[in-house]
Amino acid sequence: MNPVRAYDYLMLARAKLFDWIRPLSQERYTQEFPFGLHTLRATMVEIAGGEWIYARRLRGESIPPEAEWPISEERRPTFADLEPIWRDQAPRTRALLAEVRDWDQVIEYRVQRPDKTIVVTATAADIATQLCFHEIHHRAQAMAMLRQLGVPAQDLDYSLLMYRRREEPA
Repeated sequence: MNPVRAYDYLMLARAKLFDWIRPLSQERYTQEFPFGLHTLRATMVEIAGGEWIYARRLRGESIPPEAEWPISEERRPTFADLEPIWRDQAPRTRALLAEVRDWDQVIEYRVQRPDKTIVVTATAADIATQLCFHEIHHRAQAMAMLRQLGVPAQDLDYSLLMYRRREEPA
C-alpha cells in the first residue's frame, strides 16, 4: 500500500462526506443512533482526532491529556467548527506520510490507564495503516447514519475515486 496515495483517497472521500454533512442542522448532526459512536458529531470528531493522534505517533510525539486535544466535541461542537481545523490538518498529515522513509521503523509508546500502563509497539507502516483504516471504519458508520437521515451517502469506493477510466466507442 502506498500511504500517500491511500491518504489522497481519504481526502477525496472525505470531501464528499463533508458535502453530505455540511447542510445538516445541528439537531441532525447530533441526532442519536443505536450504533457506533451514536452521533455524526462524535463520529467525525473521532476520525479527525484519531488522525491527529496517529500523526503524533508517527512523529514520535507524546499525546497530551485529552483536555488539551485540539479536536473534541467540546472544542468543535458544530461541523462548521470541525471542518476548517480538519482541512488545515490534512495537508500536514499528507506531508508527514510523504516524509516517512523507513516504514519498518519500530515506534513504541505508552498508553496510561487508571489501573495500568499499556506499552504499544508498532511499525510506522502499522500506524499509517491504522490511520487509514480507522477513518474508513468510522466513515462507514457516518454514512449509515446519513442514510438513516435520508441522505443518499454512497459510492465512496476506492476504485471509483482513484482508478483512471476512459470510455471507448462500442
